[in-house]
Formats: sequence, structure tokens, C-alpha cells
Amino acid sequence: MFGIPGKAAVSLTPAAAKQISRLMAKQGSTGLRIGVKKGGCAGMEYTMDYVTTQNPLDETVEQDGARVMIAPMAQMFLIGTEIDYEISLLEAGFKFRNPNVAEACGCGESIKFKEA
Repeated sequence: MFGIPGKAAVSLTPAAAKQISRLMAKQGSTGLRIGVKKGGCAGMEYTMDYVTTQNPLDETVEQDGARVMIAPMAQMFLIGTEIDYEISLLEAGFKFRNPNVAEACGCGESIKFKEA
């Protein structure tokens, strides 16, 4: 829909694809749906939900057995984003490297996008 023809709107690192695949199998889902919503101290937050049916308006990215569906309202905010899965001493979770983010809060849970 949005983005560069022939190029996925988001990309997954091998660690993210492996984790999403594993969780898809465990949850019995057809994929991970990502979006954005208002909230947090910076104004917006990412949303992630495992789904069993695909919205026909979602943009779908499939990579290494993982399927990510991007909600229609989030597509313009996520173009060019790389999703990673990182494990550290204190936490494990998905990390979004999004070139469209102008600033993020200290905890990294909320973001503010660049003005168009």
C-alpha cells in the first residue's frame, strides 16, 4: 500500500523472525499484528497482538516463517522500521528501530513521530 514497490514496509532481524515464528506456533495464531495508538508520555505507543484472521487492509510481511501484519492506520508510521528481538541481563523483548520517530520517552515504551 504505502512504501516502496517490491520492498516490505518493515523488516525483521533473524532473532525477531525466530521469536515471532515460535510465538505464532505456541499461540496458534496466523501472525502478529502491529499498530500504533495514542498513549504514553511521548504521545504514541506500539501495539502488538497475535491474530487468527487477517484484515484485508493490513499490509503483510512474511519472513523466515514469521508473519507480521501492519494495521492500516499504522502503515505510514512504520515504513522503514526494523523489528528486532533482544535478550539482555534484565529483560527480553521486541525493539523497534523506526526512522520515523522524532523522540522516545526514557523507558522506551512510548514515541513521538516526526511531523509530516
